Amino acid sequence: MSSPTSPQVRPTSGFELRTDLLSRVAHAHDASHYLLRPEVVVRAHDRDGVAGALREARRRGLPVTFRSGGTSLSGQASGAGMLVDTRTRFTRVEVLDDGARVRCEPGATLRLVNGHLARYGRRLGPDPASEIACTIGGVVANNSSGMTSGTARTAYRTVESMTVVLPSGTVVDTGAPDADARLAAVEPGLHRGLAELRDRVRGSATMRAEVERQFAMKNTMGYSVNALLDHDSPVKILEHLLIGSEGTLGWVADATFRTVPLLAHAATTLLVMDSLERATDALAPLAASGPEAIELMDAASLRVAAADPGADPSMRALAGRITGQTALLVEYRAPDTESLAPLQEAARAVVDGLRLEVPATVGTDPATRERLWRVRKGLYTAVAGARPAGATALLEDVVVPVADLTVTVRDLGGLFARHGYDDAVTFGHAKDGNLHFMITPRLGDAAELDRYAAFSDDLVDLVLGHGGSLKAEHGTGRIMAPFVRRQYGGDLYAVMREVKRLFDPAGLLNPGVVISDDPRAHLRDLKVEASAGGDDAPLVDRCVECGYCEPGCPSRTVTTTPRQRIALLKELAVAPAGEREELERAYRYWGVQTCAADSMCVQACPVGIDTGIVMKGHRARSTPAVVQRGAAAVADRWGPTVDLLRGALGVVQAVPTPVARAASEVARGVVGTDVVPRVDADLPGPGRQRTKGDVVADDGSAPRAVLFASCMGELFAPASPLVEPVETGSRQARPANIGAEAAFRVLCERAGIGLAVPAGIGGLCCGTPWASKGLPDGAALMARRVLDALWAASDGGRLPVVCDASSCTHGLVETPKHLDDADRVRFGRLRIVDAVTFVRTDVLPALAARGVEVAREASVVVHPTCATVHLGAVDDLRAVAAAVADDAVVPAAWGCCGFAGDRGMLHPELTAAATLAEASEVAVREGEQPGGRFDAYVSSNRTCEMGMSRATGRDYVHVLELLEAATR
Repeated sequence: MSSPTSPQVRPTSGFELRTDLLSRVAHAHDASHYLLRPEVVVRAHDRDGVAGALREARRRGLPVTFRSGGTSLSGQASGAGMLVDTRTRFTRVEVLDDGARVRCEPGATLRLVNGHLARYGRRLGPDPASEIACTIGGVVANNSSGMTSGTARTAYRTVESMTVVLPSGTVVDTGAPDADARLAAVEPGLHRGLAELRDRVRGSATMRAEVERQFAMKNTMGYSVNALLDHDSPVKILEHLLIGSEGTLGWVADATFRTVPLLAHAATTLLVMDSLERATDALAPLAASGPEAIELMDAASLRVAAADPGADPSMRALAGRITGQTALLVEYRAPDTESLAPLQEAARAVVDGLRLEVPATVGTDPATRERLWRVRKGLYTAVAGARPAGATALLEDVVVPVADLTVTVRDLGGLFARHGYDDAVTFGHAKDGNLHFMITPRLGDAAELDRYAAFSDDLVDLVLGHGGSLKAEHGTGRIMAPFVRRQYGGDLYAVMREVKRLFDPAGLLNPGVVISDDPRAHLRDLKVEASAGGDDAPLVDRCVECGYCEPGCPSRTVTTTPRQRIALLKELAVAPAGEREELERAYRYWGVQTCAADSMCVQACPVGIDTGIVMKGHRARSTPAVVQRGAAAVADRWGPTVDLLRGALGVVQAVPTPVARAASEVARGVVGTDVVPRVDADLPGPGRQRTKGDVVADDGSAPRAVLFASCMGELFAPASPLVEPVETGSRQARPANIGAEAAFRVLCERAGIGLAVPAGIGGLCCGTPWASKGLPDGAALMARRVLDALWAASDGGRLPVVCDASSCTHGLVETPKHLDDADRVRFGRLRIVDAVTFVRTDVLPALAARGVEVAREASVVVHPTCATVHLGAVDDLRAVAAAVADDAVVPAAWGCCGFAGDRGMLHPELTAAATLAEASEVAVREGEQPGGRFDAYVSSNRTCEMGMSRATGRDYVHVLELLEAATR
């Protein structure tokens, strides 16, 4: 896992300590506009490890901040002392009572938890927009809600119990039958103090009334002192004070939630009205009709959204003529179409009575719904991505009583104008009176900082003047800590200070968060946006460090994530010389070498950054010219090179594994781990050479597609046969796993579909080996050869080009990046299709028309690849697997395997880390299968199959191999 240039890790009982510069700099960055560099980064292995880290922090006199997803916006996940990573090792999800409850560890993302719950028709109540990346730890720590949760489905309302580690090291299981008695026994002062606070608040009519008023609306400002009214026993008060405490009172080791129904059917409409008043007047009748969500977008938001080319046509038609219009995006949900119908009728009755700027329907078309939500969800992207250089994308939220919503939006607009934030946009959860707004200040400029400070003061006056809360969803953090006393008054603020003292008398946990007596705390430790400079700047300077990219990154638990890679590049650009040299040395391994370059990050990035491309650029710039020329020569003689590699694999197979492994390790030590692959026992032998002949349809008809077989099938033999060879009539006997190319050819034969094979196929490649390694000359040479061959074989683009390996299909799709303008136009006339997609659309219907029977399996587990995601072919892979099996299971924790061609052989630690969660889930799901395993394990790419086979100990095969065996 380490390399000569990697940061040194000091293992300790239950946790690892990192004090190297790269780890500290990388972990300093989160989604907020604050930046505090920790002195120590800790990765805890288990609950006892967290307790041990707390003891170590006390010994060193360091404050402690817990970091999970790092998506919080208000500064609560940054700290200057000890930063404890509680995401990496804490991802267990246990579904209880057929989905009615779920127990989760703090590192599990909401998307992962909801993925586990989906098969039970359930989901979590909180539904923040950051569900792709935010974790259970953050959901509890920030009392998350979201677009549809209101005040009834928040973390506070749906948590049933939790296991807590207190600053003292005491572990409390609040769900245990004797939990309250145990708390009284082990923490008598805390137990007694909570009971006294409960009685103090309940005994004051003024405090009781203020708590009830404050928490009648969404409210994450200060501590959840409503717990003192809502619960009687100190242990339940403790439990609910922890919710929304932002890591300042203790650490939640696991939480059990009551879940809510998954309402899978939706009807959506966008209502554009001529004024804010007319839109807010419509809120009451709309809310009465039973929607799950009502999202408001002001005129500035509409102007941004109307410029989005992916917006609905009715939305784009508003471009250039938006003045004071306001829109409401309204959605109704139900478990089935029968239950949805009356909601649609109720909605239409309201909508028909509104005066709209644009005709609206309450429809169920998924494509229209996607476009409408793109309008709402794309606001952050559009404004953040277009912000001026050096500006911060600052997204904030407030809440006011719904009756005050109109005047609050008006006053916010005036506030933006008065302080010069002309590009500000306002949107939010109108049903709850919850508004989000976004401004882009330059926090590194003294004059702009003063302007921002004045704006913040005016904002506090505005929101509190309307009886609202300065925080609705995003948590108090550092940004609003100085104003907690102002919002609650002296008496309740004193209660909150006592809560902090009871839990954390030494002030160990997250000082300056939630509670602060420094009136300028929100203006300290601000993150000043820097440019990465050079070739990287245009690609990465748009990054808002939201962390959405992290859960899908193969290297996230072993080295760095895309967010950290980008943050480090920016830090490198401004670091003093000594720091820069140290960071550069470590970055080669922790940033560049262990990036799988699978571009999964761009799928999640709200501003469209592909960190994989950035790392390929670094590889290209660090590769000497002589190596670039050599790579081009290899591309020019790829056929003989593949033969040479196949021969080497044959030799390796003939040599005892320990000898081959030892030899490879010696070579890796001399030449480098990023050059020489490691030989392991599971390395396949050489595959068969690609077949040069066409597939001739049995009726003599012309070919319907061009087969571009992957050279990966030549290099690596298929997995071991599933069944013994048998005679099948006049057909030649074949083992079950005959390789993807052979399986596809046979399937097309059986379907009566002819295929043409490009001339010189043995010397052609999709170009991915050169592109991923940063070898542009070789990539360009191969791209031109491939274009010429495919142009001729496809009759100038008339026939589709089908590839039998998803990563190679994606490589072909990316070919234009390596061509000049003229060739790019020509390539644009080619249609590249993955073999799995072609089988779903063409081969399976033809097989059915011919009466070919499919021998079905009971269950298969399916591993989608990163390429199938980029190709939009995940549903095709599922469909082909479902054609063979009664139950085709895609694990909720699936992700890129990190094998990345040869990267899994160069850096096996990358694939081991990338596949751990998925392999663990597969093992659990196997326990539910008869015989303790699935009937088959499938994917759509040979090297990905190798990676998953290594991770699970099961033979993964191409899904087409399984289909071929099932149709004999």
